[in-house]
Amino acid sequence: MRVLIVGSGGREHALAWAVREANKLFIAPGNAGTREFGENVSIKATDTEGLVAFSRRENIDLVVVGPEVPLADGLADALGQAGVSCFGPSAAAAEIESSKVFAKAFMQRHNVPTAQWQAFLLDQVEEAKAYARTLERCVVKASGLAAGKGAIMCEDHTSSDRALHELLTVGRLGDAGREVVVEEWMEGEEASVFALTDGDDYLVLDPAQDHKRAFNDDLGPNTGGMGAYAPAPVMTSNLIDEVCRSIIEPVLEGMAREGRRYTGCLYAGLMVTDQGPKVVEFNCRFGDPETQVVLPLIGADPIEVLLGAASGGIGNLRLTKQSLAAACVVLASGGYPGSYNKGYPISGLNTASEIPGALVFHAGTKSDGQRTVTAGGRVLGVTAVASTLREAIGRAYEAADLIEFDGKHLRRDIGYRALGRE
Repeated sequence: MRVLIVGSGGREHALAWAVREANKLFIAPGNAGTREFGENVSIKATDTEGLVAFSRRENIDLVVVGPEVPLADGLADALGQAGVSCFGPSAAAAEIESSKVFAKAFMQRHNVPTAQWQAFLLDQVEEAKAYARTLERCVVKASGLAAGKGAIMCEDHTSSDRALHELLTVGRLGDAGREVVVEEWMEGEEASVFALTDGDDYLVLDPAQDHKRAFNDDLGPNTGGMGAYAPAPVMTSNLIDEVCRSIIEPVLEGMAREGRRYTGCLYAGLMVTDQGPKVVEFNCRFGDPETQVVLPLIGADPIEVLLGAASGGIGNLRLTKQSLAAACVVLASGGYPGSYNKGYPISGLNTASEIPGALVFHAGTKSDGQRTVTAGGRVLGVTAVASTLREAIGRAYEAADLIEFDGKHLRRDIGYRALGRE
């Protein structure tokens, strides 16, 4: 099996680790950590033509696309036309992430539970503000792709006015914010559910919980994710069954009926409310850093599962429940998610990897001669797998504390909701 992984973050390093038994593994463009398992290729994740040409030249059997932008740009379509199997949806199906307005309208058409909402364009600032004032609290979301920074939590009407001004008038997020969704603030606990599907059948991975805010106690600005753990106990077996029945299956059936057959990973970001689970958002790919905790618990051959989703036959596969838990702590650059400096040497990587059950996944790193240096906002994801979640969290922090670089920032409360349930 010859496999190409597209992307350069922690998610892609985790995918490379998962499929490391492939006969030949390429990562485009990869990072300083992915080269441990395969060959980094200097092709950008957004270079559709280059990735297709490389896949044909190297006789790639399976392309696994990590980020959302290449999928929204039609990479899976182009690979399919070239006869290359791709784990990831078509551009039409990926619109469930690339357009919040499409996703909300789709959910409304197919009776998928979500928050009350309305959409507004650039010339509708005052109408948007007026609607936001009808809600006690709200969330303002850029409709387009905004690298995880397009949702603004508004505690009062002053903050919603400001958010709408920044997106629709100032244009802070550019084209991504030319249309916005204003939706009610849902109360509850968040969870992430990943369904791997060939368009007909699907497998559900262990539910995870991400930590979006930059600081302890869920304070500070939203980030791409400061840590995660799985399985998330908020998602009981009954709730997972309900999510499959009321969310996953209606989405797959609705997408097929609308000519957007969905294959790859359907990521449902959920809020578990008093009325049951509701959709916060859909993503068309694995989450980051949730991938770093769900793949080590997958309970099957990852290559077989990914290929089944890409090429069909996933309904013939089964996942074995693992009596394990995993936790991931993100080490970020000082200042993230705002401005930050790069190029700081990283020490302790090998020592951290020696902690039992620890896996150090690179995200924003690059090689500088013999050194590994910081090259992004989220630098590393330190994962640990153990028999209990408490033990996994402890080992993840033990390994994280062995790694150093200037300005290192991390949250110290990853998994606090799950531990509180104990």
